[in-house]
Amino acid sequence: MGQCYGKNISVAEEDSPTRDRRQTPPASGNGAVNPNVPSVKNTPAHSAANSTWPSPYPHGSSPLPSPLPAGVSPSPARSTPRRFFRRPFPPPSPAKHIKASIAKRLGPPKPKEGPIPEDGAEGERPLDKSFGYGKNFAAKYELGKEVGRGHFGHTCSAKARKGELKGQLVAVKIISKAKMTTAISIEDVRREVKILKALSGHKNLVKFYDACEDADNVYIVMELCEGGELLDRILSRGGRYTEEDAKAIVMQILSVVAFCHLQGVVHRDLKPENFLFTTRDEDAPMKLIDFGLSDFIRPDERLNDIVGSAYYVAPEVLHRSYSMEADIWSIGVITYILLCGSRPFWARTESGIFRAVLRADPNFDDAPWPAVSPEAKDFVKRFLNKDYRKRMTAAQALTHPWLRDDSRPVPLDIIIYKLVKSYLRATPFKRAALKALSKALTEDELLYLRIQFKLLEPNREGRISLENFRMMDQLSYRKMDFEEFCAAAVSPYQLEALERWEQIASTAFEHFELEGNRVISIEELAREMNLGPTAHSILRDWIRDSDGKLSFLGYTKFLHGVTIRSSNTRHQ
Repeated sequence: MGQCYGKNISVAEEDSPTRDRRQTPPASGNGAVNPNVPSVKNTPAHSAANSTWPSPYPHGSSPLPSPLPAGVSPSPARSTPRRFFRRPFPPPSPAKHIKASIAKRLGPPKPKEGPIPEDGAEGERPLDKSFGYGKNFAAKYELGKEVGRGHFGHTCSAKARKGELKGQLVAVKIISKAKMTTAISIEDVRREVKILKALSGHKNLVKFYDACEDADNVYIVMELCEGGELLDRILSRGGRYTEEDAKAIVMQILSVVAFCHLQGVVHRDLKPENFLFTTRDEDAPMKLIDFGLSDFIRPDERLNDIVGSAYYVAPEVLHRSYSMEADIWSIGVITYILLCGSRPFWARTESGIFRAVLRADPNFDDAPWPAVSPEAKDFVKRFLNKDYRKRMTAAQALTHPWLRDDSRPVPLDIIIYKLVKSYLRATPFKRAALKALSKALTEDELLYLRIQFKLLEPNREGRISLENFRMMDQLSYRKMDFEEFCAAAVSPYQLEALERWEQIASTAFEHFELEGNRVISIEELAREMNLGPTAHSILRDWIRDSDGKLSFLGYTKFLHGVTIRSSNTRHQ
C-alpha cells in the first residue's frame, strides 16, 4: 500500500557479493518499506537488529567509505536497519577498506603478541581519557535496564537520586573508554557533549542534563523519550504518511535543523531512527537525538570526512566537500519516504547506493506520486537537487508553498550572513547584476526575504545595520534598506532551481540593460571573475559584438561566477 519504486541504476558485478543461493534468500529488488516488522525500543542509542542474517549496515557511528574509485567496499556506518527491506539480503563482502575506516576512529585491533621494547626505548604516548566531567555518577543516578545498543556504547534508562532531576527518569548513554583507542574517538565524545550543551533550548531537541565519567566509562545523561522512533511510526503506517501528517513531521525536522545550523552545527546523520517521539501519543512532539557525528562549522567552511548513513548521505559528502546543505539532502530523503513509502535511492550494496546517489534521479512518475500535490513534489525536488547550491535552506523551506503558515515563526537563516558577506565583497558591476535579479522576483518569492529582513530588526528609517551580524563587526558602518538587502541576500543558484527561472532571468536582464549593463572588455570581465588569460576565449562569447556589453548568456554566467573548490576544507 502506497509503495513506489525509485529508478535504480545498475550495480556492477564486483559490487555484488558472492553468495550461495541455496542459503541466502534473494533481495526484494526495491527499496519499499516493510510494515510487518517488530518495533524497536526508543533510545538515544540504537537497538541492535535481531536477525540470523547479518545486516550490511551495523549500528554505531562510523565514517562511510568513499564510493570512488571503483571497487571500494562498504563501511561500518549506521544506516536504516535491514528490517526496512521485505526480505533479508546478503551483506557485501568484507574488505581491507572496512578495517581501515574503522581503525581511523576506533583504532586497529590490538595484536595478541608484540616485540618486547628495548631498555630505554620511548613507548607510545598514552591517550588522555580524562574529560573533566563529574566523577559522582553512581551517587546521582540509579541505572535501570538497557534500552539500546550502538557501535560506540549502549543506552540505559536511569532514575535521578538527587538534585533538580530527583525521581525523574532519564536516558544515559554509556560510552566505554576501552573503545576509545584513537585521539579521534576521544574527540568525538568531547564534541558530542559540547554540542549538546551548546544546543539547549529548542523544543524539538533532546534535552541534555549532565555528563559524568569514571575510570571505565563516560555517561551522557539526557531526556528519556518514550514514544519510539520516527522509523517505527513510518512502518506502522505501512510506509506512507498523508500529506498533512507528513507536513507535521517535516516542519518539526526543519525547525530544529534550522536552529542547529544557526548555531553553527551540522548534524551529518539525519534519518528516521534519529528522531524520537516524547510519548506514544499520536500528536506527540519529536526530538532530534544522536550528535555523535555532528560538528561545528563556519558558514564558509567545507568538511571532507565521509560520515553518515548510506541511504541519506548527500552527493557532495561522497565527493568530500560539503557543508550544512548535506543535512538538507537527508531531510529530502526522509520527506520522500514519508510521502511514498520507498527510498529515492536503492541498491543491494553500499557502493551501489552511493552510485545511485551520485547518478540516479528519484522516481516521481509511479504511484502514489501522480496523486501527490505539485507543491509537495516541488518541495522534495528542491531538497534532492544534486547541486547543493540550488537546495533550499531549512529556514527557506518553512516558507515554501507546501508548508507556508503565516502564523508560524520562521527563524533567522545562517545563509543570509554568507550571501551578504559575499555581496559586500563584490564589485559594483556584480552588485548591479544582483540588484537587477532581485527586481525580477514576485511578491510571493520576496516573502522569505521580507521575513529575514524583519528578523534583523530594521531601525526607524527601515534600514538594517551590519551590527546585526555579530561576525561582521568590522563592516558595521554599512547600512542597507530592503531593496539593497534583497540584492545582497538573493541566490542565483537557488533561483535557477525554480521552474520559472528562464522568466526570472529574462526579466532580470531587462532591468540590468536599463540600469547596470555597460561596456566591458574581456580583460576587465576576467578580473571581475578572478579568471586568468586562459579563460578569455570563453568570455569572448559572453560579450556582444554590437556594443561591447554583456549578452543575456554573459549576464546569467556572470551571476553564477566560477566554481572553485574551497581552500579551507578541513582535513582529518
